[in-house]
Amino acid sequence: MILVQFVSLYINFFTFMNRYFCLTLICLFSSFLYAQQNDSVRIRTIFNEALLHGESYNNLDYLSNKIGGRLSGSPQAQAAVDFCTQTLKKLHPDTVYLQECMVPHWVRGEKEKARIITSKGPSQEVKISALGGSVATPSKGIKATVVEVKSLDEIATLGRKGIEGKIVFFNRPFDKTKISTFEAYGGAVDQRWAGPSKAAQYGAVATICRSMTPDINDYPHTGSMRYNDSFPQIPCCAISTLGAEKLSALLKNDPDLRFWYKQTCKTLPDVKSYNVIAVLKGSDHPEEIIDIGGHLDSWETGDGASDDGTGIVQSMEVIRLFKALGIKPKRTIRVIMFMNEENGTRGGKAYAAEAKEKNEKHILALESDRGGFSPRGFSTDMSEAKKGKILGWSHYFLPYGLYDFSQTGGGSDIEPLKKMMDVPLMELVPDPQRYFDIHHNALDKFSMVSRRELELGGAGMASMIYLLSEYGL
Repeated sequence: MILVQFVSLYINFFTFMNRYFCLTLICLFSSFLYAQQNDSVRIRTIFNEALLHGESYNNLDYLSNKIGGRLSGSPQAQAAVDFCTQTLKKLHPDTVYLQECMVPHWVRGEKEKARIITSKGPSQEVKISALGGSVATPSKGIKATVVEVKSLDEIATLGRKGIEGKIVFFNRPFDKTKISTFEAYGGAVDQRWAGPSKAAQYGAVATICRSMTPDINDYPHTGSMRYNDSFPQIPCCAISTLGAEKLSALLKNDPDLRFWYKQTCKTLPDVKSYNVIAVLKGSDHPEEIIDIGGHLDSWETGDGASDDGTGIVQSMEVIRLFKALGIKPKRTIRVIMFMNEENGTRGGKAYAAEAKEKNEKHILALESDRGGFSPRGFSTDMSEAKKGKILGWSHYFLPYGLYDFSQTGGGSDIEPLKKMMDVPLMELVPDPQRYFDIHHNALDKFSMVSRRELELGGAGMASMIYLLSEYGL
């Protein structure tokens, strides 16, 4: 009898536990579905608010058309600092402050001039742009015969005998078969930043570099270069792709032709500047910091709308969206307007160094520095486990055209956080096909930016930041 009662009690207990377990599973699953539905609704409201009332486009209008190109150390760069500080304060985040950093002060000087001088016929003018950081030519310009190369290795192959006293013409084009234009850029840009010192090592007197674009047009693209202190500093410029095609064709028929160009650029002493930082303090985990930003400075050949005015205004829009929708982040959000990405990344380095010194806990950094075109997804630079969590949220973004989470990498300004503190990185990935048509040249204008595409990108960033602030990484 006792055994029967014990067995009956045992069966009743496990029946109860099974029911309890099932109810628990049902409750957990219901909570999960509710959270999923709630997040989907929240993200929908973020996109609606951005598309109906977004301020990114109006802020970009002011930054581009009232301030213009913002080369580090220039009055325009300081005006951008002031504008972003005032704009962010009007959004009433918890804190807005400036972080000091010393930046390079390179100035272009007079508009550059260049001519191809053939042995027969009149000389032909071509359009060039001094590379950022270059030294000037002599006051009367520099004139020499030209040797065309497609790679840095060709310099060593030709040796001093083939290079000395000449102008080296780097003419490796983009690989147009690459679907990602950023991949094509990565395959060509070494000749711009490393070419001058490599040529100087073998006695070249100057360099010309084909502009970094797949397009054939007459707009030279500037960009940074880096001198190696072991070799002489020689003048270096970029030539438009149309000019590069012309020079290459003429060299085939007239290998003794000469090239003349004049530029008056120079480097002045470093200047004090600032990162602009705004903070929304987290309610539950304020010690966990999520970084988001773009860079304030730009080349002055255009007005810096796409590189990187779009990233600046999208980052500021994240705070506006959170405030407008009453979203209180559980983790701290910092919006950083970095200074000096184009020719030194001093702002990004200063920010990471201070974060490391304070032993701060940064759980992720997200950057926008690929233009304001239609957003297609996000690139990542983090562990597989953390990337898996990000991918678990990818379905939230599909209704808005953000589907690509396959690319790797982060942005230049947040890269120091990765190097110094192993912070996971992300970058907004817009459609890349038109970016290098306007990159670093006179076409980088406000008129090239679509209001709707710009606001969609800002909403995508705000949605990702919302998920990170809710669930961490």
